[in-house]
Amino acid sequence: MKRGFAIVKRYENAGLNLPKRSTTAAAGYDFEAAEDFVVPAMWKVDFAKSITSLFKSGSEAALDAADADLKPVLIPTGVKAYMGEAEYLMIANRSSNPLKRRLVVPNGVGIIDADYVDNPANEGEIFVQMSNFGLRDVQIKKGDRIAQGIFMPFLTTDDDENDAKDARTAGFGSTGVN
Repeated sequence: MKRGFAIVKRYENAGLNLPKRSTTAAAGYDFEAAEDFVVPAMWKVDFAKSITSLFKSGSEAALDAADADLKPVLIPTGVKAYMGEAEYLMIANRSSNPLKRRLVVPNGVGIIDADYVDNPANEGEIFVQMSNFGLRDVQIKKGDRIAQGIFMPFLTTDDDENDAKDARTAGFGSTGVN
């Protein structure tokens, strides 16, 4: 069974590094940002105004504005991962991000399925969702380590082969937005 990383075409001449483990006992492969990026602080003036407006009016427009201010950003890595059929790549936050930079992966962990690689929507590029609960915007520089990926096996139920499954046709978050 083969597994590893490759650079997606749109970044093939950008001088990116493939994820690697930093120590011999490290479980995670460190992912770097593919470009300079700003993760805005969620406590900005617009958010405060949106919350105030929401409490005053309770309107759908005020709710939508406040919700938009809290939306996580997607930081591009320029990297895709390939792995065996019964594996996935778990994307987890670096332990230093919340403490030093106030950055969190809002869904806890990201799950990269084996069939995400080379999908037609984005070639399987891995993006890291981030939210900044700090008071200041966080500047991410190209090459900054932003997350870690850990290859993991998974199990299926006894009757899994009886369930209908679709082929992947799209990229990030495409397998069932509810």
